[in-house]
Amino acid sequence: MKNFRYFILFSLIMVFAVSCEKGLDPINSVSPGPDTEAPTLVFNNPADGGIMRIGEDQTTVTFILTAADDIEIASVVVQLDGTQIASFNTFKDYRRAVLKVTYENLTDGDHTLTATVTDKSDKSVSSSISFKKFTIKPYVPLEGEVLYMAFEGNFTDAISGIDPIVSGAPTFGDGKLGQAYQGAADAYLTFPAATLTTTQEFSAAFWMKINATPDRAGILTMSAEDVTNPGFPGVQNLRTHGFRFFREASGARQVIKDNVGNGTGETWNDGGQVDPATGEWFHFAFTISETTSSIYINGELARQSPMSAPIDWTGCDILTIMSGQPRFTEWNHFSDQSLLDELHMFNRVLTLEEIQGFYNTK
Repeated sequence: MKNFRYFILFSLIMVFAVSCEKGLDPINSVSPGPDTEAPTLVFNNPADGGIMRIGEDQTTVTFILTAADDIEIASVVVQLDGTQIASFNTFKDYRRAVLKVTYENLTDGDHTLTATVTDKSDKSVSSSISFKKFTIKPYVPLEGEVLYMAFEGNFTDAISGIDPIVSGAPTFGDGKLGQAYQGAADAYLTFPAATLTTTQEFSAAFWMKINATPDRAGILTMSAEDVTNPGFPGVQNLRTHGFRFFREASGARQVIKDNVGNGTGETWNDGGQVDPATGEWFHFAFTISETTSSIYINGELARQSPMSAPIDWTGCDILTIMSGQPRFTEWNHFSDQSLLDELHMFNRVLTLEEIQGFYNTK
């Protein structure tokens, strides 16, 4: 009887096993098909044309690239300036590989990174990128200088070491010297203003290549919050404090203007005009003394406006670069999509000779 029970149990197990097997699709080998496509290659770091700014003459850098093939990667060879620095022939994922190559003692200068990817059917692709490495020397501020931005691949203030809050997606373009800030729609930078408002005198000097679209924009603005204005709740367009340096269209030309608040009133300086259609870089500077607002274009005084009282910094806690936002959007002074380079700010009034020195620096 006991053996009979075992026989019944065994029979049931076999029935279930056969039933389950019939219900499953068999696992069959599938041919990957012919290898028709050549491999692909993408450099993730550095970017083509990129600039590495390092605080030392030699540095260790990690190059990152992605190789891929429709069937299987056979090998990847990496060269720096014509010398092989790495090779790979085994991959965890045989169709796509993210590879990191660490290179020590990279020196200053221009460099070329080349990689060759070969697949199992001996099809290959080679690609190269160029980049530059140079040593950053510590910046020595000029007298009274409180902010300096060269825009050489970063938005850091070279004096304080502070990085701004970046709104939108500004990038970098070809500058007057090296690289420059490249504006974009809804893009701007904001810094804390504490080091900029220590005196009632102020100056700024910088280069711009103007994109006349949009036809008006904020360039440098430092305004107070307006918590009393019901039309602009909480933040905007109180012109009785701080300053606003901006541009507006006048036909095909652009007028460079300034507005300064003294606590109870404001001073307008309608500056001068430039023609963006020339595609040239223009040098702008403006100074605010206790009695006068002055605007300079290409090293020459464009216009002065007398001020009835010194600038009032009350409530001016942020500096906005390349927009009127968030404190000065009146008359549509939003983000500037121009190029900006070599921005210097001071807590004193620059002389004409100093401004011409900036303009004449090639």
